[in-house]
Amino acid sequence: MKRGDHDRCGLVGEEHNKLLGYLAAVSRKLDEPLAVVVQSSSAAGKSSLMDAVLDFVPPEERVSFSAMTGQSLFYMGGRDLRHKVLSVAEGEGAERASYALKLLQSEGHLTIASTGKDGVTGKLVAHEYTVTGPVATFLTTTAIDLDEELLNRCLVLTVDEGREQTRRVHGSQRSGQTLAGHLARRDRERLVRLHRNAQRLLLPLLVVNPFAESLSFSDGRTRARRDHMKFLTLVRAIALLHQHQRDVKLVEHEGEKVEYIEVAASDIELATQLLADVLVRPDDELPPVTRNVLTGIETFVAEGATTANIQANEVRFTQRQIRERLGLGHTRFKMHMRRLEEQEYVVVHRGGRGQVRLYGLAGGDWSPGGRLPVAHRSPPGGAREGSRDSSGSPPFQEVGAPDRDCVNGVTEKNASYRT
Repeated sequence: MKRGDHDRCGLVGEEHNKLLGYLAAVSRKLDEPLAVVVQSSSAAGKSSLMDAVLDFVPPEERVSFSAMTGQSLFYMGGRDLRHKVLSVAEGEGAERASYALKLLQSEGHLTIASTGKDGVTGKLVAHEYTVTGPVATFLTTTAIDLDEELLNRCLVLTVDEGREQTRRVHGSQRSGQTLAGHLARRDRERLVRLHRNAQRLLLPLLVVNPFAESLSFSDGRTRARRDHMKFLTLVRAIALLHQHQRDVKLVEHEGEKVEYIEVAASDIELATQLLADVLVRPDDELPPVTRNVLTGIETFVAEGATTANIQANEVRFTQRQIRERLGLGHTRFKMHMRRLEEQEYVVVHRGGRGQVRLYGLAGGDWSPGGRLPVAHRSPPGGAREGSRDSSGSPPFQEVGAPDRDCVNGVTEKNASYRT
């Protein structure tokens, strides 16, 4: 996929989200596909993001619903979902089906036994219904609190709700009213058709990662077990997308010939870059949307500390200041602030009856935003040319670790933040 193809189809910005969504759709060809939840406030563009990604998937390889009942997935026995994309327009519409979605994502199939009348005798008999996967899942939601068991099985993509993104959207909307915009819509049909045909050429080949045993991943919490698998699956999806640029290898195992392609080092590097802001620190219990709010607060405080030449934990702010800075609505922002207070990321310094409530960041060291807790070691067979520095360091270093001497332009000598 060329950079800019989604822009030409009307979806501007969201560069990482578009590519992650596209790769998640490609992962449907794997034996353990990815699942994606797109989370944002109302009218922020979550449905536009999902629709733009799924437009590039052939219609015969995707199944879309506006809502699902609790048992609906179990009774789709006559429908083959293998290597397809299942999308539900709103997460609230899938709440009742969350148990089935979790099973389908984890086990790759669903089976249910139900009683019904025999067509000949009229007696009640047991019928078995089976839905076969694997299937890639896409959901969108405006909810801040999601089913944690479903959430930790998914990549959670948060839509850019900043002012710059709004300006980009407005520019695209205005451009669409011009002659060039109308002609671009004609080109869109050709581009979508091209991508769908390219996707039809993808085969569900076996993908082997020769670097797998040379990788390490954070093991601080049990959640890292699933996060680790998401990372490895994304690496395989990137390799699978490039299957026609890779040598297809052949091995014979117990009399059976097996075709496969291999992961390249560049696939690992790209996956690490894409997931750096999606998989958060292992000690982080904040939902991604609340983590984004905290990152915005940290940036605001860092700028204030630099301007006033004071320590970051001396900076005070009001909810209104941050709300206007981030462009968030009052109700949703209060929910985020309540969670940040409860988990002691922010503290209240003043705010009695008739007084403006002032907040500050809790003390302690911090690093802005979540970072992918993965470190790469030397791949087997030695490093690539030019990949080691003069000290002989391995080509893959810990990715996403913040510079301990400088965070957002504020040195640790001048700032103190909570991790």
